[in-house]
Amino acid sequence: MRKLIYGINISLDGCCDHTKFSGGDDILDYFRELLEDVDLIIYGRKTYELMVPFWPEVAQTQSMNKAANAFARVFANLKRVVVSQSIDSVDDEQTMIIRDNLKEEVLKLKQQPGNAISTGGVELPARLIEWGLIDEFHMVVHPVIVGQGRRLFTEMSLQENLGLKLAASKTLSSGCVALRYERI
Repeated sequence: MRKLIYGINISLDGCCDHTKFSGGDDILDYFRELLEDVDLIIYGRKTYELMVPFWPEVAQTQSMNKAANAFARVFANLKRVVVSQSIDSVDDEQTMIIRDNLKEEVLKLKQQPGNAISTGGVELPARLIEWGLIDEFHMVVHPVIVGQGRRLFTEMSLQENLGLKLAASKTLSSGCVALRYERI
């Protein structure tokens, strides 16, 4: 069965609002390397609209710096799933839409042959975590306290604690710490 990997940037105080802080080339390199072992990404509408068409366009134009262009090339080659009730269609042949039966559809995707699956954002991953579908957690902790903004996992409700074990940690050149946890 394919692994479902959750990756996100967070501040030291748990903020995951991308408008409150940002990362540099080392963050792009970290997530590019993560996506190199993935062949499918699943996003909710908000995260999808942040990522597409921005990164596929950068992949075509190569209009940013080396790290961003490299990330864009990897991202643009991935198949994508957007989970949405409000999007009617997408102008992207690499993207399919899931509207209903999310848990069952994600289980089907995990059972298909292929590399790992990646997800990001807040609301969709919270549901996937509640259902026990996330296998790995990649948390990049930024050395900043923002004091406001959306917090990670505030919308999630678990029946019991979810046990994790630290599988790897890496300090990036910016001082961010990348933590990889696996479910026990």
